[in-house]
Amino acid sequence: MSARNDVAPDTIGVELTADGIVVEYTDGREVFYHGAPEKVAGTLRAQPGKLVQILVTDPTETEGVLTYVNDRDTHDDILETSGVGRVMLDPGEEEELFPGVTVRLDGYATEIEADPEVARGRVFVFEEDELGEASYELVNEE
Repeated sequence: MSARNDVAPDTIGVELTADGIVVEYTDGREVFYHGAPEKVAGTLRAQPGKLVQILVTDPTETEGVLTYVNDRDTHDDILETSGVGRVMLDPGEEEELFPGVTVRLDGYATEIEADPEVARGRVFVFEEDELGEASYELVNEE
């Protein structure tokens, strides 16, 4: 049994800059994800033990939804007031977070696949732990 629940995300503000991505939570706080995201076609496999966050923007790239995958540290109330969602998965489980965006657990590694055309926006994945962070943009194969 999970110590945390699934939480549906709300629409939050997004600003894409040359230096990274600014996310404005519904409670007015902001977070900055540093650096230009690395483009990835196909399946992105995050390392076990990393906090994985998936941001899907709207077509204008000024709003989006942000969902944490298997975050056990953030209390439900904090997520609900910030607009951030959460999905809890067990190894072997898969879920479509949004149309065109699927996340699954392969063992304890998180795998994300996305079709930005179906998602109708850009799809970013942030992977972090206490040692560092990485950001990716999932794109269609050319």
